[in-house]
Amino acid sequence: MSSTVQLPVDVTTIQTLIPHRYPFLLVDRVVELTPNERVLAYKNVSINEPFFNGHFPGHPVMPGVLVVEALAQAGGLLTQLSSGGSADGRLFYLVKIDNAKFSRMVVPGDRLELEVTLKRTIRNMALYNGVARVDGEQAACADILCAEVKA
Repeated sequence: MSSTVQLPVDVTTIQTLIPHRYPFLLVDRVVELTPNERVLAYKNVSINEPFFNGHFPGHPVMPGVLVVEALAQAGGLLTQLSSGGSADGRLFYLVKIDNAKFSRMVVPGDRLELEVTLKRTIRNMALYNGVARVDGEQAACADILCAEVKA
């Protein structure tokens, strides 16, 4: 991918940027990007998600930890796309979650909007603020710290 990112970024390209795969790839599309500042991505929530079998039978709700994981993956995409879209064997691991808040349930049929802003970078770490929304209504938010590790 060139240094100019072509939007939207589809799931096939996303798979070249972060290592997550089914059933743990939680970002379907990147629709907005301000390099080194902000990204807006989508996760289309389907009843076919494997976690709905047990969370909860007859009342499917996306686990909050997976909403936060989706925000972290969007943060990773912000970093990767800002560096020109080359993974270069770089991996990012979740280090810390602060100020997590869950405001609304995410259910099958929802489109989860993942807005992540880069607050700062410190050596090999990035601190993001993420807000997940459904139909413009906040579902969750968190501050997410990730560290880069050479693969």
